[in-house]
Amino acid sequence: MEPRVRPVIDVQDAFRIHHSAGIAAVALQGLSLQVGEGEIVVVLGPSGSGKTTLLRVLAGFDPLSAGSAHVLGVNLANLGPSALAHFRAQNLGLLDQHYARALSPYLSSVHSVALTLELLGIPRDRARLSAADLLERVKLDDRLDARPATLSGGEQQRVALCASLVHRPRLLLADEPGGELDSANAELVYALIAELVREQGGSALIVSHDEAAAAIADRLVYVRDGRVVEEGKPGYAAALVVTEPGWIRIPDPLIAGIGDARRLNATLRGDAVVITSASSSARSALPVAARLEPRPSQRRVVAELRDVSRQFGASRPPVFEHLSHRFESGSFHAIVGRSGTGKTTLLHLLAGLDRPSKGEVLIDGSETAAMSRARVAAVRRKHIALVTQEPGLVPHLSARENVELGLQIRTPNEGVRAKAVEALIEVGLKHRLDHRADQLSAGERQRVAIARAVATRPSILLADEPTARLDHTNARTVGELLARLAHTNATAVVCATHDRTLIELTDTQLVLQAPAVEPDVQPAQAQR
Repeated sequence: MEPRVRPVIDVQDAFRIHHSAGIAAVALQGLSLQVGEGEIVVVLGPSGSGKTTLLRVLAGFDPLSAGSAHVLGVNLANLGPSALAHFRAQNLGLLDQHYARALSPYLSSVHSVALTLELLGIPRDRARLSAADLLERVKLDDRLDARPATLSGGEQQRVALCASLVHRPRLLLADEPGGELDSANAELVYALIAELVREQGGSALIVSHDEAAAAIADRLVYVRDGRVVEEGKPGYAAALVVTEPGWIRIPDPLIAGIGDARRLNATLRGDAVVITSASSSARSALPVAARLEPRPSQRRVVAELRDVSRQFGASRPPVFEHLSHRFESGSFHAIVGRSGTGKTTLLHLLAGLDRPSKGEVLIDGSETAAMSRARVAAVRRKHIALVTQEPGLVPHLSARENVELGLQIRTPNEGVRAKAVEALIEVGLKHRLDHRADQLSAGERQRVAIARAVATRPSILLADEPTARLDHTNARTVGELLARLAHTNATAVVCATHDRTLIELTDTQLVLQAPAVEPDVQPAQAQR
């Protein structure tokens, strides 16, 4: 009998509980998971289900409240801080969903990637050759000397990925590595992960919502409420997971299909367990389409680009040039295009955070270039709400307090608490109102940032990849909320996005291409 191969990840009955101001938030509750040597496992699940907490436990950043976690045969609970740091450096590749944290603003792309090898004692010349080779494989060979501030979000993400893989780790732990990449670059990144992990016999645990991630997976694991609830192979139906002492979570579509029953009967028929509603009044539930209010009959131009060009440095090609476009109130606009085509730059121009190299940007009829910085800031406070790729929350404040703070800064009044609560409920955070921001999942923090923007009912709402860290269900909810805001409050909602779920809900799509912009704005109906 052959000896059993020890798994590279072995988590048993893991609990992780966060305590804050008398509130206990359970991130993991009895989760068990094994990953075999050479296996690539993709973890799926909604925001707040415990996926990121699981990665932090496996990297040794968060201790377990109960249970055990063995990584590469090592019980992490037995390692002190110094031993943990050494273990991570030698064996793990870590890719945080907040990829900007991995990049020093003072280092070029090639230096950022080479630094991982240099810290392990590899000579500088060899380290930089290896770094340049890896960056070339993710199509960044022309950006070797660029610093993070001059890279797009997608380009920064690819640099951070290379930094996590350049030392050929035995185990890669990746949190949403393709979350802010267009589909082509996401497929490229995931293919590279699979290639590098498999060519050295390594393993990977990847948290993702991307179809491209599922394509490289040996196994898919679904997490809800801090537990593994389903498991399967790509292309096959997932199996429900029974956990001790016999818990099983019935998927939402099945519950909806029997009328959202709260009481069920379970019977054994041969080798099948049959679940039926215990309520005689239960009926089959059908999906309900989003009900959007009628659009305002009167629209006006609230933002306009006139022959705008933006170039960073005389030696670099323009991000875009000769771009003219009008953004109307009461409309939901999408800015789409591959990573690096200038979507974030365009939002920054509309927000007055950047100025064009040529052309004019007008907000509510006034040209921003003719204003002082103080005047631009005043216009921004009055008319514009901005949701960036990083939520920018105060970590020690609750979700409600963060939204209230945003409202107080803009329009101090006695109704801020009610407005904050209403906005948080709209984005599905009714049960997270008083949880501290630093104890929310990344997807939940993003929804708080969206609630903070929506609560002000701005004339213009600018959102940069607002659904990148959200599962499909929450992405759809946020998209419908933004569409309602546009159509019922006469707001011009402008989203830079790759998310097809969001794009389907927009009225127009402005397609950016490198180095220029397509002149035509495409109606949403023409894209469907």
